[in-house]
Amino acid sequence: MHLNKEVILEMNRLKRLNIINSVTGIKPANLIGTISNNGLTNLAVFSSLVHLGSNPALLGFVSRPNEEVRRHTYENIIENGCYTINHIHQSFVKQAHFTSAKFPKEVSEFDKCELTPEYLADFKAPFVKESQLKIGMKFLEAIPIKRNKTILIIGEIQHLFLPDSCLSEEGYIDLEGINDVGISGLNTYYSLEKIAEFPYARPNELPDF
Repeated sequence: MHLNKEVILEMNRLKRLNIINSVTGIKPANLIGTISNNGLTNLAVFSSLVHLGSNPALLGFVSRPNEEVRRHTYENIIENGCYTINHIHQSFVKQAHFTSAKFPKEVSEFDKCELTPEYLADFKAPFVKESQLKIGMKFLEAIPIKRNKTILIIGEIQHLFLPDSCLSEEGYIDLEGINDVGISGLNTYYSLEKIAEFPYARPNELPDF
């Protein structure tokens, strides 16, 4: 099968959306927790989280345009400068997925999807109690992407909570051990299985293939 640009553009909108959202393969599955200055909590599933650097520890994610549809996650982050990133596990994947429903701002996805807000280390934004790997983020900058009006949100890690048992001496995190899931497209979830671990690659130390 060969789909060129013209064929893709002529597709049914929903089919095109599903294909293009799936071509990157498995993406990280996270819930981003925020709170407004008047105490309204928000929780939303995101699959665009990306590592931007380790020193300082920067992570980014993409927010859709905040024009025709209000983006409560984006609004809350701009309002008070903090948010949480929470890994999704197999035990609550259904609840996590349905946080993507477009609830009014005054309705909390924590309540509607039966997930528990948790406040740790005097951090203002709510973590997800059910998640075993939680990250507290400080907002740094929002970079508009002119081509499609999305926004790259960049933040710095302030807090990291995870089980002792899933962290190796070298600093590797056992995602299979905490039953993490990944996302393909917009609504298909996959379990994670570790299949290999290799040493740092050096040109003069290549193995036999």
